[in-house]
Parts: sequence; C-alpha cells; structure tokens
Amino acid sequence: METQELHRGRLIDHVQLVVRDVAASQKFYEAVFAVLDVPMGGTGEGYFWADELFVSSKESPAAQGVLTGRHHLAFQAKDRAAVEAFHKAALGAGGKDNGAPGERPYHPGYYAAFVLDPDGNNIEAVFHGEAKRSAPSVKITF
Repeated sequence: METQELHRGRLIDHVQLVVRDVAASQKFYEAVFAVLDVPMGGTGEGYFWADELFVSSKESPAAQGVLTGRHHLAFQAKDRAAVEAFHKAALGAGGKDNGAPGERPYHPGYYAAFVLDPDGNNIEAVFHGEAKRSAPSVKITF
C-alpha cells in the first residue's frame, strides 16, 4: 500500500488518537497494520504513526493533557482473508472482539470485522467486495 502519496480531495487528512498507554496501543496497531500491509510511519517519545493515523500520550503537546473519546475507525482491507487476519491479529495483540468477520447489511459484498482497541475505540477492517456501490444520498435538514 502506498502511504506517501498526497491524496487531494479526501474528506479526512489525518486523525489523532490520544491514549492512556502508548506501548499497548502501539503493540495493537503494529499487529493489525502488519496484516493490512500498512507500514508504520515512525515513533518517538510518547507517540507513533502509520499513514494518516497519529497516536500519542496525553502528555503530548498536541493532546493538551486530554484523552480522546471513543471513536470508530474503519481500515480498508484488500480481501476477505485480510479482514479475517486483522481480527485474529487484533485479538492476539490485546484487542477485544466487537464483531467477528462476516457479511454486513450495509451493501452487498460488505465484509468486515470489529475489535475494540486497548482504549475502547471501535476498530474495523472492511473489504467492499466486487459489489461495491456508492453511498446513497442523504438529505439533512437543519
């Protein structure tokens, strides 16, 4: 997976998670990213990153002493086997099951697994299969 390429027009540029235990989080994310073919970007005192995900301790200057709340992050997988490997690796690295690999009703071919990371974030690996459709339009009224 090419992670050094600039992607214009993406909705999210990067995400920062502020965690209680950087070492436990790093163990978890290194394991799941290894099976998803996402290289670690780097590490430093109290932080690490991969692609556009930055994880730090609350002592990090950017964190301003506050942990982030619970988030749901979904990582793309190249196939169903990668979703299954993600689930197994995540559980082996301290994650908790939050949905075994399987088809989901979101659209035909949506195959995903869910785990809770060491801080309770809902982390998903998803393969959209060959039946990927564009998301339906949603009208929001204020």
